Amino acid sequence: MLNAAAHNPEELSQELLDILVCPRDKWPLSRRGDFLICEHGHQYRVVEGVPILLVAEAAQAHIEGTRALQVAATGDASHLAKFTIGPGDIDPFVRNAIGATNGSFYQHLVGKLQEYPIPELRMAASDGGLFLEVGSNWGRWCIAAARLGYRAIGIDPSLKSVRAARRVAAQLGVDAEYVVGDARFLPFRDGTFERVFSYSVLQHLPKQDAALAIAEINRVLRPGEECLVQMPNVFGMRCMYHQMRRGFREARDFEVRYWMIPELKREFGKHLGSAQVEVDGFFSLNPQISDVRLMPRKYRALIYASEGLRRMSAAIPALQYAADSVYVRAVKERAGDVS
Repeated sequence: MLNAAAHNPEELSQELLDILVCPRDKWPLSRRGDFLICEHGHQYRVVEGVPILLVAEAAQAHIEGTRALQVAATGDASHLAKFTIGPGDIDPFVRNAIGATNGSFYQHLVGKLQEYPIPELRMAASDGGLFLEVGSNWGRWCIAAARLGYRAIGIDPSLKSVRAARRVAAQLGVDAEYVVGDARFLPFRDGTFERVFSYSVLQHLPKQDAALAIAEINRVLRPGEECLVQMPNVFGMRCMYHQMRRGFREARDFEVRYWMIPELKREFGKHLGSAQVEVDGFFSLNPQISDVRLMPRKYRALIYASEGLRRMSAAIPALQYAADSVYVRAVKERAGDVS
């Protein structure tokens, strides 16, 4: 099984090690003590069984990437909080970060969360295919994928998030592995994954960096297989409101970048082949109908309305141009396919 090292968290499973490569030059990695090293001499520290596979010389897209590199430089993780999670407990990291990871609709649950909100993954079930979540944070979509039969791997630049994801997976008995890494430099072999998924992640990158991430998704995806990536639509009602609040200026730092639907089709199509856009939801970038029971009444009406409009969009595709949150679904072309 993919998480064969689960009983010894200081060890990497052989299955994971077999698909990891150097994020700089894509050469295989071998374990030497506390490091993974490629034949060109690039080395990456393993901390508490977590490979930190970040490219130090690249500008980090998130402050947590910088913090993870600081831990990797010394190997000292003693300052990181240690948690023991009981069978019915909610991980403290998830409980306190739920508003930041899941969106503004979840702010009322900060410090009060009673169950893990695991969403519905709109992908076909699998019989053990490899699934990659780009920007996994505490692993909610990896858990959803595991429940559909995938062997899930999550990657995130935050060591804190990856540590939390590992705790939650162990607590729930989920077959998942996690590494610290960067969407622009995925540390996986070419053509490894049956599915690649990302939610509320690439939107935070400058568009030239998002293009690098899309190219990397193409590289690690198997020919003929599918990726599904959530992105914000520039003309969505809520998206327009946020753009107006910041004076329609260019995004800075980790702020959301808004995309036009033709722009999304063009960028994904350039790397993967034909790309289709479908509605995820309205009125928010994280409207999960599976979580409606956790919401106060003022949000439930919006979530039900969003779901109704999403379903209508299957018959009225033009509705996608008014959605706030859309999915880009693309299948990687096989050799010899005609675009």
